[in-house]
Formats: sequence, structure tokens, C-alpha cells
Amino acid sequence: MAKPVHAALNDTWISCQFCDGDRFRERSVKLNSGGMEFLNLAWADESATGLICWDCGYVHLFANRKIKLYRVDR
Repeated sequence: MAKPVHAALNDTWISCQFCDGDRFRERSVKLNSGGMEFLNLAWADESATGLICWDCGYVHLFANRKIKLYRVDR
């Protein structure tokens, strides 16, 4: 199982928009477009950072590459 992380963008800590939690699971998410799918080129679509709230499961997507992740000690 993935380990929880805290996340920050520049000097701002990120919290869940739904439950205000501050621990997340991180994964890469493809931002597929219909045109690229049609041409069988979905692998070339842009990726985003997905932060999944550890407490409620709400998924946050960030296309900004400046997100910093910090391991959480349980």
C-alpha cells in the first residue's frame, strides 16, 4: 500500500477540498483527449499529479510540476 504524503505548492500546504485532510496518496494521471484516443496516441497525452485524500478519497489533479511531496511519519 502507498505511504501517505503531505503536499505543498510553492509555500502553500495543500489540504483536501472536501474534508480538509492533509494526507494524500500520490499517483500519475494521464489527461487523455478524444482526438489522441481516436488516433491511438493516448500515450503521448499530458500527465498530471493526482493527490488522493487519505481520509475521504477525494481526488485532486494538478498539472503544475512544482508540487512538492513530503513523507508522513505515521
